[in-house]
Amino acid sequence: MTGYARFTYRLRTSSTARTALEGEWTRCRWIWNECCARSRKARTEGDTCGPAQLDRMLTEARRHNTWLGGGSSVPQQQLVRDFGKSRTKALKDIKAGLPMRQRAGMPRFKKKRAADPSLNYTRRGFRIKDGRLHLAGGISLRVVWSRALPADPSSVRVFRDSLGNWYASFVVPATSEPLPSTGAVLGIDWGVKETATTTSDAHDLPHTEHGRKAAAGLARYQRMMARRKPAKGTPGSRGYLAAKRLAVKLHKKVARQRQDTGRKWAKAVVRDHDALAVEDFRPRFLAKSTMARKAADAAIGATKAALIAMARKHGRIVHLVHPAHTTMDCAQCGARTKHALPLSERTYTCTACGAVSPRDKNSAHVMLVRAGLNPAGADRARAAGPPVHSQREPEIPAP
Repeated sequence: MTGYARFTYRLRTSSTARTALEGEWTRCRWIWNECCARSRKARTEGDTCGPAQLDRMLTEARRHNTWLGGGSSVPQQQLVRDFGKSRTKALKDIKAGLPMRQRAGMPRFKKKRAADPSLNYTRRGFRIKDGRLHLAGGISLRVVWSRALPADPSSVRVFRDSLGNWYASFVVPATSEPLPSTGAVLGIDWGVKETATTTSDAHDLPHTEHGRKAAAGLARYQRMMARRKPAKGTPGSRGYLAAKRLAVKLHKKVARQRQDTGRKWAKAVVRDHDALAVEDFRPRFLAKSTMARKAADAAIGATKAALIAMARKHGRIVHLVHPAHTTMDCAQCGARTKHALPLSERTYTCTACGAVSPRDKNSAHVMLVRAGLNPAGADRARAAGPPVHSQREPEIPAP
């Protein structure tokens, strides 16, 4: 066993089940907002508001409030634990003096029409019988079993997405599925023109541009929403809600296309290589640049996460290489250019050894050199830069 994995399934809910789930969420949302209010009051008065105090608050509230006590205690207790973890992380960041942009903010109030329902049940709060999911409180749900669970789940999260569809996400012990050894290694460099450039031409991932292809349809739905936009403080009309649903549906379709493309590419890469040298690129800063739309459409972060998860599942080694100077170093001799290369310059020419190669291909080979996977570069020192770290095990926490 190597950690935990999540398996998500679609739910078929009756009107009775939906009413019950929404009722449970209303109670949980009330508890969350009460925890937020008590936390703010404690900070103002210089008092404490730890998990034990919140647990006592929940016990007292359930005892004196018939409506609250009519719901299951399992998701309510789990919500208090989640609130405590979120608040602890925020206070830890404040104490450490992190900049505002790096802090985890304090828990906020959940608004009725802005927060989608999400209910967490531990093992004592649910069971699976005859293919149906039975939750505490007498809620029975039909699960669309698209694949079998590999083991008995330890917890489940029942949630509703922005389209109104309900899902169940089970946490189960993850088992490794090793693939046959190939003896091959691969260097991967992330980019915008091509999502991933590798040392093997057959495994390059071109920019699929799913978002650009859907832009015309999205603009149409957004114009429909703009024409029907309600006045501030008033609910939207049925026409406005219908247009909003069409826009949300298209957004979700594009997200699923990007996810599917990333997973299929990751599967092919992991199947054909034993070790991967991957640029530890974090594309958040691109959101404030002129390439924001194209970078978001490339879905570099989601593709990188899919690659790492797939490698861990199949027992492959992933070396995360720091991206500093990877576009300036020569993969052949290790020399570094005296100036940063502009993005318009797509060909790398080494002034020391004269090697000429496409810029992104050179960077992909630099990944192999820094990770110590390039046989030709084994005799010389590794290129300058922060140390490379490897990953094997999954990071999904235990419930």
